[in-house]
Amino acid sequence: MAKEIIRQLKLYLEFLQEMGVEYLPRTQSREKPRPPATAHQQRVEKKPPPSRAELTAPSPQANPQLEAVRAEMGDCKRCPLWKERKTLVFGEGNPWARLMFVGEAPGREEDLQGRPFVGQAGKLLDQFLQTIGLSREDVYIANILKCRPPGNRTPQPHEIEQCFPFLLKQIQAIKPRIICCLGGVAAQSLVRQRVAITRLRGQFIPWRWGIELFLTFHPAYLLRNPGQKKNAMQDFLKVKEKLEGLG
Repeated sequence: MAKEIIRQLKLYLEFLQEMGVEYLPRTQSREKPRPPATAHQQRVEKKPPPSRAELTAPSPQANPQLEAVRAEMGDCKRCPLWKERKTLVFGEGNPWARLMFVGEAPGREEDLQGRPFVGQAGKLLDQFLQTIGLSREDVYIANILKCRPPGNRTPQPHEIEQCFPFLLKQIQAIKPRIICCLGGVAAQSLVRQRVAITRLRGQFIPWRWGIELFLTFHPAYLLRNPGQKKNAMQDFLKVKEKLEGLG
């Protein structure tokens, strides 16, 4: 475990260095003496551990509307992609997230695990999130398509047409304030017209339901074009600033 933590820390520091971060601020803190416990605190500290029923109770984070969308999809066979998929990749994360990420389609690892962005591109996305103080548990991640296209090819229009209504229902259930479109397919599907990521990336676009779209590079593109990572980092910092402005 310790070796894995050191390895992950080393990778993260290398990532920061690649993004142009030259130093990390050093903070010093002194632990303040704990004041004497009040009578109320003493009663709380003596409270018995939660029962098995309490531990297995439904999470207050549950979003029934989002769960209903998943149930509606079922074992989807609305387009031919179901014939070759291993797993339907619905999405994951905070079901009440203010920030939602939408990518293109599941890849090989996503198809095997049933989770979005868990391959190399997903690891890069995790690093960007960590840099702006977020994690997967803070955001919601989904794709335009829920099934992997053969050979990771670009989604075809009729495939998008079958999946897109479910993405809209996911968005309506989650009610994010910002949707970050990762790559051209996600951006074009949500904007409903051809857009050039290289021209519109880093911009907020008013959309529907009071939501703003934000366009940036797909992490898979950044793996092939590492020179663009600094620009992508600037995009994520803009998203962080926007979220902080929302309060």
